[in-house]
Amino acid sequence: MARILTGIQASGRPHLGNILGAILPAVKLSQNPDNQSFLFIADLHSMTTVKDAKVMQENTRAVASAWLACGFDTQKNYFYRQSRLAGLHTELMWYLCCQTPFPMLSNALSFKDKSDRLSDVNAGLFTYPVLQAADIVLYQANFVPVGKDQKQHLEMSKDMAAAFNRTYGEIFTLPEPLIDESVMVIPGTDGAKMSKSYNNYIDIFLDEKPLLKMVKSILSDSTPLEAPKNPDNDITFKLYSLVADKSEVEKMRQNYLAGGFGYGHAKQALFEKLWTKFEKEREIFNYYMKNEEALEEKLREGEAKAREIAEQTMNDVRKVLGFA
Repeated sequence: MARILTGIQASGRPHLGNILGAILPAVKLSQNPDNQSFLFIADLHSMTTVKDAKVMQENTRAVASAWLACGFDTQKNYFYRQSRLAGLHTELMWYLCCQTPFPMLSNALSFKDKSDRLSDVNAGLFTYPVLQAADIVLYQANFVPVGKDQKQHLEMSKDMAAAFNRTYGEIFTLPEPLIDESVMVIPGTDGAKMSKSYNNYIDIFLDEKPLLKMVKSILSDSTPLEAPKNPDNDITFKLYSLVADKSEVEKMRQNYLAGGFGYGHAKQALFEKLWTKFEKEREIFNYYMKNEEALEEKLREGEAKAREIAEQTMNDVRKVLGFA
């Protein structure tokens, strides 16, 4: 049975881009009977940017609720908060730090990018890849779904685990990246990649009026209502194509090409599709957001299961280090 591990930062409520690009594909992988999925909320990682405790708690609840809403089976799989097993994650991080060359971390592309853009360039950002490696090898994961922008970090995790194994023996499973080439970049309301940091996202868990307002904010050109329009150049059409079935998409395409169909009509159609398509997910999300104890129960159960595996790995690690 393959172990697949996914970590999600507690940086805010998951938006449409997160759901289509990461959550639903990961849930589909977890439903394969040959897979065993480890899904954790990377709240320790989130500390590099989130400094408010209440915001962190709210974000953590929202991320957990979104995964449950999208069908993640916590009985079959593992569902936990990184911070609730922080002692194990950070202990292993230190051991891996002592095996990791400084230049490897200084050459990390994500650190270079963030250090150029952020005012708060803290040591956590620099050592982020080591904690990420600990997150993965602590549970002996075989595969880690990553985007192309995270491939280097996964390769670093594999290198750290291999270095430890060369020094102390075959303790860690070497993880491999799982890159889905079919996953496309989800456009935001301004056409750039959908992102909370760009404030161009669509939150499908909102109530009706706020969701409609978000959809109406999608940028469009000034082509008159009566004129034909090119659907392939329109953000609203691109988003509609990602959530509607083929016949609905083709019908809207013909509406664009025929003229007499405005962007306002297209946005209304997109809103209605989002409102109905994710109705069940919205209901479950709101249930867990309002019933904190029910959510806590799911997480506590998952954390107890995850701790058993993490402790087993750490016992093996401490033994070869002479700390048993």
